[in-house]
Amino acid sequence: MKYAISFFGVLIASISVMLFFQYQVYSDKLESGDGDFSYTQEIDITYRNGNLDVRHHFHNLPSGTINIQWPNLAVSPDCFIDSANSCDRLSKDKTKFEAGDGHHQSLSYIIPLEGDLTTQQFLKDIFVNLSNGEATYSTVHISTDNHIKGSWVTGLPLIGQQSLTLVNYSMFSGTGGVNEIYWQIGDLNVQQPSEQFSLYSSSPLPSKVVEELKSSKLLSDEHIAIVHGENSSGQQGERILFLEDLSEENVLQNILLFQVGKNYQLDSSPQWLREVVTSFLTGSTMGGVKAKEIVNTLTSNLSDTQLTNWVEKLKSLKGDKISSALLDKELSTIFDLHTKYFSMNEKTEGVYPLLFHDRRKIYLNSELLSDGDLVYKDGLLLYSADAVLKRIGFKTSVGKNGYYVENESKQYRFPQNYGFYVYNEQRYNTTSEPMTIIAGKHYIEEKWLQKLFDMEITKNNMTIMLNSDSSN
Repeated sequence: MKYAISFFGVLIASISVMLFFQYQVYSDKLESGDGDFSYTQEIDITYRNGNLDVRHHFHNLPSGTINIQWPNLAVSPDCFIDSANSCDRLSKDKTKFEAGDGHHQSLSYIIPLEGDLTTQQFLKDIFVNLSNGEATYSTVHISTDNHIKGSWVTGLPLIGQQSLTLVNYSMFSGTGGVNEIYWQIGDLNVQQPSEQFSLYSSSPLPSKVVEELKSSKLLSDEHIAIVHGENSSGQQGERILFLEDLSEENVLQNILLFQVGKNYQLDSSPQWLREVVTSFLTGSTMGGVKAKEIVNTLTSNLSDTQLTNWVEKLKSLKGDKISSALLDKELSTIFDLHTKYFSMNEKTEGVYPLLFHDRRKIYLNSELLSDGDLVYKDGLLLYSADAVLKRIGFKTSVGKNGYYVENESKQYRFPQNYGFYVYNEQRYNTTSEPMTIIAGKHYIEEKWLQKLFDMEITKNNMTIMLNSDSSN
């Protein structure tokens, strides 16, 4: 018992020391402006004379130095005095909040618009951001002159709007940040079927769509706004989604794709890859023909355990930059076999088949076959025909009657899917295809490489040795 108590005491002391050092590192980072932090914000916007006058209030700020990222369009950046200490941390060059105890700070700036406020005006990246900071709650107030009639959208839930004697006023408030605003002439009816989204439309959302959305498992609790119609800029926002088609399938699919695009870095990826990732995260099959075929292929080749692990791996990549190469790496781990499935599909217009690659080095007559490709398909091991056959003295070509392999004494012709091959003008029937075409490239199955070209093959865990005297 004495030893147990002593050990327990040492353990407690070790944990305390570790937590102390972790806290010190965290505190140092906050003090230097390198640590992550959260805050809340309130933004007052007044439109007048072609400008947005913005007063940006930050609350619950940490005491360390905070770098300020002004919008590119901002002019006249300055502090805004709304309390005794609301500007006491702003540096002279206005690039940061210096270390201090003022947890509430306010800024003001102007966003000039080109010309007047025009309908379907979509404005992105017009608010101040704080480096390493994340807004956990935002409130936005927007005011315009009374004669300007229209509807504002921010992505946050609409709390209320009112037309007063001198101004039209709208208020939005909810969890998370805000990155853009949208304005359109005329009144847009607002529906909020759930806490996760609102619809701005001149016509109501069909009840069937509302019920489907209520029962669907969405990927994020953060509210988004759906605007019925086309955005003239052609852009989508961080929390504003523009849709022309309000059919059940299109609304649900685009909400899910929108949420995945917000939570995963997929901007440089093709659309089908975004659709594939979304399909697995939601347990559905959506998107175009290519995405659906890829999802169905993987689903049919993954065991239940592998499929679960694959989905969990995708969830763990939230916030990361997603690429075909990264997905290939993770999929290879799941299968415990190397594949380039996503990378090859990115290079192929159609759908590239699911293949697994043997990564052992290939030596042909003791020389490294650097351009050789070795893949598994339907349980068969296939070798790159051109790489192997040209190295042993054959010329290869593709003609209208098949794949030709020739040297001075031997001439082969391999028609595709006819169940025979021709050798020196003599036809030989086969029970399997010697040659397989994958994405326009010819591969020869291992047993036919041995049988037709006198290839001796020896293998170990690191290499495959090919030896042939077919050129003689």
